[in-house]
Amino acid sequence: MANGLKSMLSIAEVLGEIDVPKSTFYRWLNTGRGPKSLKLPNGKRKIRRTDLDAWLRTFEQGAA
Repeated sequence: MANGLKSMLSIAEVLGEIDVPKSTFYRWLNTGRGPKSLKLPNGKRKIRRTDLDAWLRTFEQGAA
């Protein structure tokens, strides 16, 4: 498997990490509030690990 493909996650893998319903995640993707994703020619969506990590960092809160 090419190195670039190893760094791509399926939607199921992402959902397992962030623990949200599939419908919520797709709503975020469709409204531009989710991480950047790729729609492959076979219709499947993939999320780059770096894009997911960057998106998750936007929710970090500093210590008060």
